Amino acid sequence: MTSAAMTDYSPHQRKIINRYYDHRDTIMLTKLADMVSELYLADTDKKRDQLWKRVETAMKNLKIPPATTAHIMEKKSPELLAGHLRDWQNGAK
Repeated sequence: MTSAAMTDYSPHQRKIINRYYDHRDTIMLTKLADMVSELYLADTDKKRDQLWKRVETAMKNLKIPPATTAHIMEKKSPELLAGHLRDWQNGAK
């Protein structure tokens, strides 16, 4: 966010925005963990496909190496994703 755009916000709002960006990776990992749970519970192919698209976007936002992302997307295995997610949450991105 540019500093010019930040002048439109109150100091309190700027702190909230800055905290969000400071913790964006943690937030995204939590959302990814939620998606793993949703993948296990998905009851239709359409819902699974939508979830996998969201998973792919989340991995790109987290800057997961493209080879790892491609491997996970090729297999589309919630178990494989969960294993990687555990490593990423432990800081071994």
